[in-house]
Amino acid sequence: MNANQYVNAVVKKIRCSGKRKDEIRKQLLTDINLRLEQGEKMEEVISHMGSVQEIADDFNDNLSQQERKTYRRNKVLKILLPIAVVFLLLAAVVYWMLPKGRDIAQSKFFDEATVEAAMKETVELLDAGDYDTLLANAIPQMQPFLNEEEMDKIKGEMSEDWGERKQFGAIYLAEYEQGNQRFVVGEITVTYENISVTYRLSYDTDMRLAGLYVR
Repeated sequence: MNANQYVNAVVKKIRCSGKRKDEIRKQLLTDINLRLEQGEKMEEVISHMGSVQEIADDFNDNLSQQERKTYRRNKVLKILLPIAVVFLLLAAVVYWMLPKGRDIAQSKFFDEATVEAAMKETVELLDAGDYDTLLANAIPQMQPFLNEEEMDKIKGEMSEDWGERKQFGAIYLAEYEQGNQRFVVGEITVTYENISVTYRLSYDTDMRLAGLYVR
């Protein structure tokens, strides 16, 4: 073990601030170099000065209360800072992934009239049971749910007999951005002979059906 290795091992075990450690390192190296210049071998220096742990313990026992307090504070900061950085990164990712809405009138990707027409067409296709056309115009994730069996379950939970469609109500639209994807989400209330149903329909930028919720 040379002088630098010995001193660095000692300083590593001393519980004080970085500034104080630098002072101790310089002090120890100066003492050791003087001994070496006087002809002592490094093994003899270590034998006279003591083991790494012994010297570190001696310094730690003589540190001031303020120095110990500063060391504890810095140690806590070293632990908390990486956690805070990770938390901020996670928060940024979560924010990026969360859907963020904006007025459809400000959209550069969706035309209000086109979306409204698509929504009415989707409802008409659902009422007609034209699932082939619906499947052809839906994202892959939606396709397992666009069939007569699934839609009958949804309709049956609301009413056994909706009756004929009477009219479409007002349509409300908003554009949403989630990650690097954009969707338009619209709600429309449709009046049937025996029930009023609100459809929430989502479309991607290719105007493929991306979401369907009925209440």
